[in-house]
Amino acid sequence: MDSGNGKTDKPVHVAMLPWLAMGHIYPFFELAKILAEKGHRVTFINSPKNIDRIPKAPKTLQPLITLVRIPLPPTQHLQEGAESSMDIPHTKVCFLKKAFDGLREPVADLIKTSKPDWILYDFAASWVPEIARSLNILCAYYNIVPAWNICLLTPPKNQIKSNQQRCGPPKRLHLRPYELMRAYAGAKDEETGERLSVDFDKTYSSCDLFLVRSSRELEGEWLDYLAATYKVPVVPVGLLPPSMQIRDVEEEDKNPDWLTIKDWLDTQESSSVVYVGFGSELKLSQEDLSELANGIELSGLPFFWALKNLKEGVLELPEGFEERTKDRGIVWKSWAPQLKILAHGAIGGCMSHCGAGSVIEKLHFGHVLVTLPYLLDQALFSRVVEEKKVGIEVPRSEKDGSFTRDSVAKTLRFAIVEEEGISLRKNAKEMGKVFSSEELHNQYIEGFIAALHECRISSIS
Repeated sequence: MDSGNGKTDKPVHVAMLPWLAMGHIYPFFELAKILAEKGHRVTFINSPKNIDRIPKAPKTLQPLITLVRIPLPPTQHLQEGAESSMDIPHTKVCFLKKAFDGLREPVADLIKTSKPDWILYDFAASWVPEIARSLNILCAYYNIVPAWNICLLTPPKNQIKSNQQRCGPPKRLHLRPYELMRAYAGAKDEETGERLSVDFDKTYSSCDLFLVRSSRELEGEWLDYLAATYKVPVVPVGLLPPSMQIRDVEEEDKNPDWLTIKDWLDTQESSSVVYVGFGSELKLSQEDLSELANGIELSGLPFFWALKNLKEGVLELPEGFEERTKDRGIVWKSWAPQLKILAHGAIGGCMSHCGAGSVIEKLHFGHVLVTLPYLLDQALFSRVVEEKKVGIEVPRSEKDGSFTRDSVAKTLRFAIVEEEGISLRKNAKEMGKVFSSEELHNQYIEGFIAALHECRISSIS
């Protein structure tokens, strides 16, 4: 790593531009904090509202992280104040992408004046490499989900095969017909007929480095396949598990919400509670919400359900649900300190939509998973969870993806308490040791920073 001229010891200045979704912004910001902790500078770019949604970095790191708020341009069919995918129905994401594309000129002006060594960009910013090249700046695409998503969902145009014969290593993952149909139908705006359009080939193949939030322990064969397919250096940055995340733990310990939740968890038996959480953006239908609630009730298990995005008056829990289950469960309808809850000894397993960040956090603590995926990337991670025997998916109708309360209850009991599920629980604990290893993930971060240095040196030599 040492070139003999000291250049590798010089701190790098990295600009970051994540997509307009908190599920993308958080992994970018975690990487920003890790870089700052190691003495590097970060310029973090996003819309004003999204920047304000990010939890503050510890005071010691704030001088090294510059938060830049660039307003989105007014965009037809995009409601005023909508700056994130959580602010809109998923069918309107195509208009959010148009607003994001409107950041091209202000981002170019910012990069021109701030002169970073690197700019890290997200899938929707295929215009960043062109800006970077024009200013003689290096750029890296940062993929916040595992490599198998790229290989299966957005392969190079010259390698696209049929749904039955997708690209990838010999161990193939699969999507179900109803998942593909839902994704296709859900990507279209009913009012205008417009669809989200992203030039993935340009996004992936124009970068100097291809960064992936992943590890060889999780998907070594997919990372190798990705590097061979795109002919670009692929660098896993590790999983950025909770053990690597930089947080104000002292402040979290004093949080009144956490103290209330902890008091309840302390009354529960060890490894008995199922944590139910579907992220901040997933919007369940009324039918799915009702079946899920009835299934949780039918299981008889103690539960903590983080249900922040329940829209009172629009979506409702089954009548009397909370009253009937109050002695063994909590429905928490505001922000929940997920990591603090997952670390508590009372938690015995989790129900998840299988978003990448969610899976990483839950397996970090060695919790067995009961999965109920909705989006394509979630479905693929759910298949991997089953393949690695650390969880089980709720059975669904092959016709339309619907599920029943009975299937929810039976799957929960199988994974959390029944003897037949012991191997799943044991495997999850073993995988937790890998996911939570600070030493392992520090090695990935060191490799990532070394790659930034080495690529920079070779570009100026």
